[in-house]
Amino acid sequence: MTVARFLRRFVQFGLGLILLWVGAVFWLGLLYWIVPPVSTLMLGRWLTLQGVERTYVPFDEISPHLPLAVMTAEDSRFCSHGGVDWIAVQEVIDDSDEDGPSRGASTISMQVAKNLFLTPSRSYLRKGLEIPVAMYLDLIWSKRQMMEVYLNVAEWGEGIFGAEAAAQKYFRKSAKNLTRREAALLAKALPNPLRRNPGRPTARLNALAGQVQARMVGAAPYSECLKP
Repeated sequence: MTVARFLRRFVQFGLGLILLWVGAVFWLGLLYWIVPPVSTLMLGRWLTLQGVERTYVPFDEISPHLPLAVMTAEDSRFCSHGGVDWIAVQEVIDDSDEDGPSRGASTISMQVAKNLFLTPSRSYLRKGLEIPVAMYLDLIWSKRQMMEVYLNVAEWGEGIFGAEAAAQKYFRKSAKNLTRREAALLAKALPNPLRRNPGRPTARLNALAGQVQARMVGAAPYSECLKP
């Protein structure tokens, strides 16, 4: 086989994989209207025979404090953007270092795109792929559905996925009964779920959660998109 022919086949193979991934994003995005979504981290744990704790619960079975806390801590313009907060993206690109863009640029929609269709590794390539997927999901899903999916696939510890499993693990109660304080602790654990334990918060995590609680007081008017 000549070098040119090998390169041609390599390019064709790569394009085929890209088209397959795009097709998966398109159809799974529609399928997830009716089927509980599964994250790539969950799939990875199942494939390597590791345990996964996750009980999918509808939005109404989650304390209203939790989505408000997550919006306040992670994406204050969640109800007003179309999946991507372009101002935040530009700020992080300007300030980013050699490790690539940080979580600070990610909207909840972008984190859902990452959780469902991409890997957790930080890179400009992954961030670039997050953007069109987040915009697509934001187009076909309501904000309420987006938040429901996020709160059911987010990682909250080793093998702990979703609000219900996290609430049971750390507070011995259902997600529906989480207090404002517990919701704030869970929200601030998300950036580093393998090191931040909401059930046994450090002084720093307590302080961060306190800041979120204070901001939640005035954040309710910005969460109108979460109403039925």
